[in-house]
Amino acid sequence: MAEVRLALEALLARVRTGLRVLTRSKVPPLQVPGTVASLRYKRNGSFAMEITPQAMAIPKSTEHLEKGKYGPIFPKTPACYGFTIIATVKQGRAELMRSYGQRVAEALKADPGLLAPLKLHYLRWVLFDNDTRFMYQGIFDTDFDKYTEDAVVLFTKSGINTAFENLEGFPMDWKTNTPAFVQFLRDHQCNSFLEYGEYPYVTSDEIKKALKVKAALAEMLEQMQ
Repeated sequence: MAEVRLALEALLARVRTGLRVLTRSKVPPLQVPGTVASLRYKRNGSFAMEITPQAMAIPKSTEHLEKGKYGPIFPKTPACYGFTIIATVKQGRAELMRSYGQRVAEALKADPGLLAPLKLHYLRWVLFDNDTRFMYQGIFDTDFDKYTEDAVVLFTKSGINTAFENLEGFPMDWKTNTPAFVQFLRDHQCNSFLEYGEYPYVTSDEIKKALKVKAALAEMLEQMQ
């Protein structure tokens, strides 16, 4: 272990020396391929990754968008892909909606990878107007068509019915009628007109990989001490 530590310390010293030389040459930031991040060298020989936040204004009209299997294909924004659904709750079903949220939370405790095929970042469910209306917000890494198709397959295989069954107008044959399921979402979709990303276009897999690298580096440095 002592030999490994000495070798790593020597390697880090050489890297710091090289970076100091580069900073004296006023090297411009280096773009990281496939991302909106860049590496900027500092005078002390270290370097920092700079990520530039971005926003996208989205036109109201969808006529200019390419058409997919189930309608217009919305572009990937700095906040990745996603949609917002607002629908009316069937009378007396509000508590069932809330209990379904608890059911999903318990299912994820038993199987943390349950929703992995959907490539989600976040989900937010909201009951409002005295629990008569429901809002679903999701941010994910696949386009609309793939997300909805994957959702049907996922819930059909898992045996968990969707909470949307408690919404007015939702097709009860959704497990065998994907077009009807998607049409319901399209009919109740509320498109955003601005989307912002503090770390734009970064996928959930990229975020998890970065956190794993950070943890590995922290462990390595701790072992060197």
